[in-house]
Amino acid sequence: MTEKRLIPASETQIEFKVANSRFITTAAPAFTVDQAKEFISQVKQRYSDASHNVPVFIIGHGASTTEHSSDAGEPGGTAGRPALAVLRGSGLGDIAVVITRYFGGTKLGTGGLVKAYSDSVREVLAALPKAQKVATVTTSFTLPYPLFEQTKRLADKHKGIVSREEFGSEVTLSLQFAAANFQDFAAQLNQLSNGKISAEIVEENLNTIMPL
Repeated sequence: MTEKRLIPASETQIEFKVANSRFITTAAPAFTVDQAKEFISQVKQRYSDASHNVPVFIIGHGASTTEHSSDAGEPGGTAGRPALAVLRGSGLGDIAVVITRYFGGTKLGTGGLVKAYSDSVREVLAALPKAQKVATVTTSFTLPYPLFEQTKRLADKHKGIVSREEFGSEVTLSLQFAAANFQDFAAQLNQLSNGKISAEIVEENLNTIMPL
């Protein structure tokens, strides 16, 4: 069985205070280093007046990952590294996080900073909706009306998602499948139609976000 590659389903943000310092943590899916850098840049611009914007990201899953962290002006080892350690322990990949801090006038000390930045990531991970990254394919074909409901049931059996339906002299159907499910669907559709319908792949996407 293929291991689930867990990722954020959408951008998520949490906020809390520690000794008058305000911490805003923003997390989002990112499938490449460039996407992570773009997200980090956007958050930094959004909170350009903050005392610190601490970025961390993990791109990829398992043994094939690219990781990055920065203390962003905080004392060395008190922000980026502990935040990344929490992120690494979550099992999530393809995720970028920025922890924004507005200094509240009270120094937290080394231990306080490590705890605050670690807790910031824990809190956003607890609030984060999870999804699975899967490779998908989209197929499009026409079929006669008598086969429409049977084809819909067959697609549902293989967890296909209807992306388009057009009704004319025949029905034009566009469906999205996890790549691993498509060949069985295509073979059974061909059998159902006595060889008259061939489901051809019209689009492939290696990085589709599918909510759990």
